[in-house]
Amino acid sequence: MEHVSAAAVINGHGVVTRWSEGARRLTGHPAGEVVGRAARELLAGDVPPGALAALTGTVALRHRDGSSLELSLRACPVTGADGETEDYLVVAEPAGGAGRPAETALTLVGEFFQQASLSMSVFDTRQRYLRVNEAGCRVMGLPEEALIGRHLWDTLDRTVDSRDFVRHLQHVAETGEPVQYENLTRSPSGPNEYAWTVEMWPVRAPSGEVAAVALAAFENTEQHRARQRLALLNEAAAAIGTTLDVVRTAEELVDLLVPRFADFASVDLLDWVLNADEPLAVPAEDVVMRRVAHRSAVEGFPRASARLGETDTYPPYSGPAKALREGRAVLSGVGDPDFERWMRVRNIQAPHNREYRNRLRSTLAVPLRARGITLGVAVAMRAAPQEPYTADDTALGEELASRAAVCVDNARRFARERTTALALQHSLLPRGLPGQAAVEVAHRYLPTVSAAGIGGDWFDVIPLSGSRVALVVGDVVGHGIPSSATMGRLCTAVRTLADVDLPPDELLTHLDDLVTHLAADDNADEVAELGATCLYAVYDPVSRRLTVAAAGHPAPAVILPGGAARLLPMTAGPPLGVGGLPFEATELTLPEGSVVALYTDGLVEDRDRDVDHATAEMCRALTAPAASLDALCDGVLKAVLPEEPSDDVALLLARTRALGADRVATWEVPPDPARVAATRQCAIEQLLAWGLDETAFVTELVVSELVTNAIRYGEPPIRLRLIRDRSLICEVSDGSSTSPHLRRAHAYDEGGRGLLLVAQLTQRWGSRQTGGGKTIWAEQPLP
Repeated sequence: MEHVSAAAVINGHGVVTRWSEGARRLTGHPAGEVVGRAARELLAGDVPPGALAALTGTVALRHRDGSSLELSLRACPVTGADGETEDYLVVAEPAGGAGRPAETALTLVGEFFQQASLSMSVFDTRQRYLRVNEAGCRVMGLPEEALIGRHLWDTLDRTVDSRDFVRHLQHVAETGEPVQYENLTRSPSGPNEYAWTVEMWPVRAPSGEVAAVALAAFENTEQHRARQRLALLNEAAAAIGTTLDVVRTAEELVDLLVPRFADFASVDLLDWVLNADEPLAVPAEDVVMRRVAHRSAVEGFPRASARLGETDTYPPYSGPAKALREGRAVLSGVGDPDFERWMRVRNIQAPHNREYRNRLRSTLAVPLRARGITLGVAVAMRAAPQEPYTADDTALGEELASRAAVCVDNARRFARERTTALALQHSLLPRGLPGQAAVEVAHRYLPTVSAAGIGGDWFDVIPLSGSRVALVVGDVVGHGIPSSATMGRLCTAVRTLADVDLPPDELLTHLDDLVTHLAADDNADEVAELGATCLYAVYDPVSRRLTVAAAGHPAPAVILPGGAARLLPMTAGPPLGVGGLPFEATELTLPEGSVVALYTDGLVEDRDRDVDHATAEMCRALTAPAASLDALCDGVLKAVLPEEPSDDVALLLARTRALGADRVATWEVPPDPARVAATRQCAIEQLLAWGLDETAFVTELVVSELVTNAIRYGEPPIRLRLIRDRSLICEVSDGSSTSPHLRRAHAYDEGGRGLLLVAQLTQRWGSRQTGGGKTIWAEQPLP
């Protein structure tokens, strides 16, 4: 029987890490079955007493065919750089060979070196080959006799990797310190990379000096590629979905794939995804999709068959159509009849890419599916000399596409909700401001582009009785459709309360009660969405007085003619929904031509900006020369806002006007019914002076009824006022807070028909409370 010697390496945990060809021939076990297993699993019996301590002895091993095999073992400890034992080199031979001379053991060690599966070499301190085993010769592509004595540098391709290799080898020779590192090499015939774990350690002479450098290299290309795939997945978690934009998410996916995973990659989406419509079924025949992203490893090669934004048609036998229809990744390449049929069609459609398609090795089409919905398909291609895609690559592609699909679906849903919220908000905001003479207004509303969604910012201009006007801005906490819906509630409530003609502080008190009730009625999870701020201002062009009250809202800025802008000093009050705290109104008289700026906090507040600095910038921008209020609005937004505001912005500018004495007439009325006729005559004479004699008949009836009611049911002082504005306004004030009510008189009633006549003859009428009583007013159109 042929004498066979075997060698193996066992680490400190008793696990086999190396297995020679001689060990395979002796035991029948190939290296793949043994490496990584505990050495004890190979034993057919117990270890003899004292064998472990002596590192030698005869043991029984189990042959691969099930038989028992007596072997004589000798172990030699292998120490590391720190002198500690790390591994054991075990040499074995059939029992009966124990006690062979030392030269036999040396021969076995030489066989171990020569037959080891690792690439092993020994160099002198000047990097010249002393020994190379069989695995090392295969790596270098030269026999050992052609390498011995040659300098290492003369046998390498002199790349950056080679210089790094020589540098490490020289470091070990000069310092005597072992080195372990990972080296990447490229195949001479192509761009494929191979990974090696390289260990270099000094070989010392008996004197202790470094006499040589030993090297062992283990190829771990598959492990390296697995780490690369894992790194790509980790990078995808941070690189894909950085924005809530469908197209940008697709671009991030192809940027990740090319060039590390593909020579060319593209993303096509179904049309309904881009339009934020409801999901549609995938067609069974030709599939039409829209190209949203593509990229080539070499610029312009290949040129994409469809331009960005254009549609592309995929026949049912093509990889992308199959992937979309079957909901799984489809791997195709040379030799696949459907693939070659598709390539022939593509060569006709885009002949300029024929050269690339002739080199095409493999195509991977992966559907983009999220939450059970198919959105589109991602296609990755590899051309020669790259290796075709494998099953591991398919699994990686599916994982990357799955992550991208979730981000695309999130972006689609966000776009759909944003569109809905924006449409709802625009439907609630005033489209065309109502006609009124008190102020000239200009406004801007900018919805945010942030991922938080549309906010609840709003504004309004509400005409009031007596030519007055209400200016309103508000901001609902939160974003999205719930905030827009709450904004609509508040906007409607403010208009309703303004129609009652409440003072600003009282109006905010009622609005605060409303928000508190809404929060109590809604789900507890939505209470936070019902917080809001609001600023309500009333301007009277007759008295030129501005009355302002705020609920947690920034104070308005006031710009007097020819003066600087300043914030109106006022008490903001608590936000709406807090409840239990009062609101205070601030009054000031403005000269004609003053500008009042009302805005939401998105104009001056941002996490990256200082509020005081932004407010100062706004005040400077408000005093800049501008041809119109609209131009002033644009100038303020340009000067204050960043390129992408993180919150919605509403800005309302109002330039005040004044109604002079030529358009307002006032009379004090004694509380005597006999004075009604004289008062009526004064009113008629004023109408004639204004050239409004056509309105005299109706006005005479209105003045007579309202003054008579004030004298009969009210309290002094009684005052009549006529205002000539866009309409003719008749106001009668008295000291009583009791408001009249419209009623229908019976057939035999002597009274009760006055207010009914007023309501029938005028355009509109009403009453409002004042600090000293009430005012009854009626409007009629000018001829």
